[in-house]
Amino acid sequence: MAEAGADEEIDIKRDRLVIVASSLGTVFEWYDFFIYGILSALIGKLFFPSDNPTAAMLASLAVFGAGFGVRPLGAIIFGYLGDKIGRKYTFLITISLMGGATAAIGFLPTFASWGLGAAAALLVLRCLQGLALGGEYGGAAIYVAEHAPAHKRGQYTSWIQASVAGGFLLAVVVVLTTRTAMTTEAFEDWGWRVPFIVSLLLLGLSLYIRMMLSESPVFKAMKEAGTTSHNPFVESFQYPGNVGRIFVALFGVAAGLTVIYYTSQFGTLYFLTGTARVPETDTLMYMAVGALLAAPLYVGAGWLSDHYGRKTMLLLGYALSITLTFPLFHLMADAANPALAKATASSPVTLVSPDCEFDIFAPKQETECGRALAFLSKRGISYAKQDGPALVLQVGTADVMGFDDKSYIAALEAAGYPDKSDPAQRKPWLIILAVAALVALSAMTYGQVAAILVEMFPARIRYTSMSIPYHIGTGYFGGFLPFISQLIVVKTGGTFMGLWYTVGVVTMAFIVSAIWLPKEYGQDLH
Repeated sequence: MAEAGADEEIDIKRDRLVIVASSLGTVFEWYDFFIYGILSALIGKLFFPSDNPTAAMLASLAVFGAGFGVRPLGAIIFGYLGDKIGRKYTFLITISLMGGATAAIGFLPTFASWGLGAAAALLVLRCLQGLALGGEYGGAAIYVAEHAPAHKRGQYTSWIQASVAGGFLLAVVVVLTTRTAMTTEAFEDWGWRVPFIVSLLLLGLSLYIRMMLSESPVFKAMKEAGTTSHNPFVESFQYPGNVGRIFVALFGVAAGLTVIYYTSQFGTLYFLTGTARVPETDTLMYMAVGALLAAPLYVGAGWLSDHYGRKTMLLLGYALSITLTFPLFHLMADAANPALAKATASSPVTLVSPDCEFDIFAPKQETECGRALAFLSKRGISYAKQDGPALVLQVGTADVMGFDDKSYIAALEAAGYPDKSDPAQRKPWLIILAVAALVALSAMTYGQVAAILVEMFPARIRYTSMSIPYHIGTGYFGGFLPFISQLIVVKTGGTFMGLWYTVGVVTMAFIVSAIWLPKEYGQDLH
C-alpha cells in the first residue's frame, strides 16, 4: 500500500487544516496543563496552607506531579480507543475532558471553605487532566504523521512539538495579563481563577476546528481492510520486537527530551522566583520573550531531521544539554541577582548542627535545625552542612548561635545577601538569552520526537505503543522533575544541585538512544 502523500499529489489545503487543527488543539490542551504549574506556589498557599512554605510548595508540586503520574493510564485507555475507533474521535474526547477538568479547577472552593476536601478535589481534577493528556499527544502526532508526505514528516509533526511550547507561552501571557489587570490582593483572592475558566473558550474553539477533520487515511485503510487490532494493549507487548521498541522509546527518547523540556520551563520558573528572588511577573515576562525567540527552532529541528536524520539531531541535542545546562543556569543566576552571586562567592554559608531532622511535609518544623533549614530554603540560600555539637550558622567569618530569623537576616544582609533581586542590577537580556538557549536545547531534542515515535511502531497498534512509553517517560521522569529537583535542593543545600537530576536522566537517554535507536527514517507508515 502506498504511503499517504508520498506517491499521491500533496493536498496542501487538507494538510494545512490537519496541522492547524491538531496543533491548536495541542496548544489549548497544554495551556490547560501548564496553568497549574505556573500558579503552583499560589495554589500551595490556597489549597495546602501551612506555616512551612516549603511544605506547601512541595505538596502543590506533588499534586502537579500526580497529574503526570496518571498519564500512562490515559495512554492505555485512549491508545486502545485510538487504535480501535479511530484517531479523530479519540482526540475529540481527550480535549473535552481536559477543558472541562481545567475549568472546574477555576470554580473549586479553597482550603478555607472546604478544608482537606478542597485539596482532594484538586487532586481528582489534576488526575482527570493527566488522563486526558495521556491520550491527546499520541492522537495529534499520529494524525498529522499519517497525513504527511514521508519526506516532510519531521517538518509536519514538529508543529505538534512547537504547539506544546505555544501552550506554555499562552499560559504565561494569560497569567501575566490577568495579574497586571488587578491588584496582587485581588489576584490571590479570586483573579487566579480566570486563567482556568478561560479554558472553556479555548475548548469551544478547538472542538469547532477539529470537527472539520476527517479520519486518518492510514486508519481508514486499516478499517476498510479489517486489519485493525482486536486488543491493542495486549498486542503491543506480543508483537514481535515491540517490547524492545517500547523500552527504547521510554528510556532513550521520552525520558531524555522531557526532563530537558521541563527544566527549560518549570525548572527555570522555580529557579528565578525561588533562588534568584526575581518577582514572578518579571520572571514570566523574561520566559515569555525567551520562549518566543526560540519557539521556531522546534519546526527547524523537525525540518533538519528530514534531511540529516532523527537520531543525529536527538543525540546532538542530548550532548549539548548535558554540557550546557549548568553553565546556562549559572549565567541566569548571575544576570538575575548579581548581588546574591557575589555574596555566595565571597561569604559562603555553612550550617553547623548535630543530627538534623527536616520534615519537608511538616506544617511546622519542631527542631531549631529544621527551622534553620526551612529559613535557608525559603530564602534560596546555598549552604554547606557540617556536623557539630550545637547549631551555628556561619556566614563568611560571622557566627550566629542557635536559630533566630532576625539574627539570620541581619548576618546575611551584613554579608551582602539581598532579600530580593535588585532591578537596577539585573540584566534582563542575559536572562532572556539563557531562557532562549534552554528552550533551544529542548527544540533540538523535542522537535522531531513525534516523527521518531510514529515511525517506530506498526500502524495497527501505533496509538497505544507510542503513547504508553511516551507518557510513562513524561509522566514520571518529567512530571516529578519539579518535586525531585526541589527536594534535592532542600536536602543538599545547593541551589544548583537539582540540575543533576536533569543531567543524569539525559545521560541515560543518550546512552540508550546511541546504542538502540534505529537510524532509519521516512519509512512507509502503512
